[in-house]
Amino acid sequence: MRPWRDEPGDRRSYHHGNLKEALIEAARRFIAERGVGGFTLVDAAKLVGVTPAALYRHFRGREALLEEVAGRGFIDLAERLAKALGGRGTPLERFTRMGEAYLAFAEEEPGYYAAIFESRRLGLGAAATEAEAAARPSPFDLLVESLNTTFPDGFGGIDPRFIALEVWALSHGLATLAASGQLPKGAGVPDKYELLRAGVLALVHGAGGLRPA
Repeated sequence: MRPWRDEPGDRRSYHHGNLKEALIEAARRFIAERGVGGFTLVDAAKLVGVTPAALYRHFRGREALLEEVAGRGFIDLAERLAKALGGRGTPLERFTRMGEAYLAFAEEEPGYYAAIFESRRLGLGAAATEAEAAARPSPFDLLVESLNTTFPDGFGGIDPRFIALEVWALSHGLATLAASGQLPKGAGVPDKYELLRAGVLALVHGAGGLRPA
């Protein structure tokens, strides 16, 4: 993604019917480069070359636009996770590739990634129907489902939700540290993918070796 420049060449032409898509793309770019709090509807309107009033034909406000970006991002993330889980290899290998896909998504789509978690934190979409909520489970729900699918024998009485939460915390932590440049680098230092594989292996095997008291 190239650095943001507020120049005439950045403004995207549109015709009736694709203004909504142009606005979503503008918001995604702003979020990736400035953070979720770094854009306004006026910014998005300026990028696509329309008046702020034109935006309200498609979105009730900034929160509605953020929720739309989050929804698009979640669809992308869910597709990546499902593809990783449906690949070849042992259950553990496929589950680990889900974590790798998660890290790649956070790196490649920072706008989507930030929007997903910020919209949940703000409670956007809370008025959605139960059917809509079921159609958009959280990344945590996907992890739990994949654990139950790939390890049907369970983990010796350990609730799969506990393991899923630990794996999610590991993945999210590594993604956040990598994005902020806080992960150590150098000869002999594992990268984020190697750290993830080692962590998942320890968590799954550790849980599998435990037995209820």
